[in-house]
Amino acid sequence: MSNSLITVAYIAASALFILSLGGLSKQETARRGNFLGILGMLIAFGATVASAQVTGYGVLVSTLLPGLAIGALLAARVAMTSMPQLVGILNSFGGLASVLVGFGSFLQAEAALTGVEATIHDIEIYVGVFIGTVTFTGSVVACGKLQGIVSSKPIALPGRHFVNLGMLVAIAVLLFPYMQGGETALTYLGISCAIAAVLGVNLVIAIGGADMPVVISMLNSYSGWAAAAAGFMLSNDLLIVTGALVGSSGAILSYFMCKAMNRSFINVMAGGFGEGASGPAAEITGTATPTNIEETVELLDNAQNVIIVPGYGMAVAQAQHPVSDITKILRKRGKQVRFGIHPVAGRLPGHMNVLLAEANVPYDIVLEMDEINDDFPETDVVLVIGANDTVNSSALDDPNSAIAGMPVMEVWKSDSVIVLKRSLSSGYAGVDNPLFYKDNTMMLFGDAKQNTTAILAKLSESATPSKVLTTA
Repeated sequence: MSNSLITVAYIAASALFILSLGGLSKQETARRGNFLGILGMLIAFGATVASAQVTGYGVLVSTLLPGLAIGALLAARVAMTSMPQLVGILNSFGGLASVLVGFGSFLQAEAALTGVEATIHDIEIYVGVFIGTVTFTGSVVACGKLQGIVSSKPIALPGRHFVNLGMLVAIAVLLFPYMQGGETALTYLGISCAIAAVLGVNLVIAIGGADMPVVISMLNSYSGWAAAAAGFMLSNDLLIVTGALVGSSGAILSYFMCKAMNRSFINVMAGGFGEGASGPAAEITGTATPTNIEETVELLDNAQNVIIVPGYGMAVAQAQHPVSDITKILRKRGKQVRFGIHPVAGRLPGHMNVLLAEANVPYDIVLEMDEINDDFPETDVVLVIGANDTVNSSALDDPNSAIAGMPVMEVWKSDSVIVLKRSLSSGYAGVDNPLFYKDNTMMLFGDAKQNTTAILAKLSESATPSKVLTTA
């Protein structure tokens, strides 16, 4: 394929990637956005394979086929509850790829580059290896935290900020002997890579579970910038553009998530919630009030305004389909039913939205926290299904709580709250929840799918539907 055709294909692929990001910004167009992204990647891959730079097709096929098989297997077998971990590990792959490209570019330096061009290329390699290594090790730790292999609580080394700063200074200093070239340049690049690996681990391991969705988004941004650096090393315009798109969109998403959680990016990177607490968290007192299926159905039958707040527990139990059917029955009976989604519900932005869309819940009744939080005082019943940290009232009431300052769904302001949960255990952030002990809260213990299925069955047996609200 001629260079002009490859350029045209790369431009088309870049345009499709931009349109894909635009489509993914709304639930109604997300499916189309995914399709455009896939189409753009196919065009980009086809053009690259057909270019004159690719000659070893045997090696290409031998790596392509296992990659396709592994990707297809993961797509088929990874549950939605494991999607945050999958995103984390894919981010690590992007970082590792940049590192390998960097070392490969160093070992097979282009003889045609001289003077300033050679200097710029060497800097591109150094920066690409640094960003890629931090992304790789940081993403592995984040994946471990999400999977439960590594504790979700912040693991902070004494004086870690000074240690991190010292490592950054060391990496910057090592750039100068590396740039001198010669036989020792590879050694300095390797030492810098090793320091960056430790830096990535130390940055992420000190961040608590409540901040992990922001960290995943941030590492996604890092992987994009690592890809852009690899594009510079390979002189591949499409890789530069694609990496910049991923890097900038991930950074923007991280910013909006931090804003929604009343946090700053620097505050997150400094190491988790609760560091500004001046004393121990308030002791939670009271007795939780258990309930059953019959009482829950009676409350729903008598309610006119219902809000459902889903969380990670709903995803684990795969309860979205009976929840969707419950919603349909209640709406047919003239009740206003809406969903309230916290920005980090399910440990990943948009996680709950995807599950509800999968169960055919109408987009127009799925609202973000800022859109629905003021409506809880006028709500008859709130169903909290598997959520914990995102409905924890200590975030607002206790300045010494580990999640103090994080905006939450203020469900306790409604007339009645029914929490579907297996036990009274703390959430992912490791913080006990006073909501469970409030006077207007009832706990429906057990598996969320079994309980919602039982609620659905009882609702189906109950009285004839009343007049349907046209505005529901």
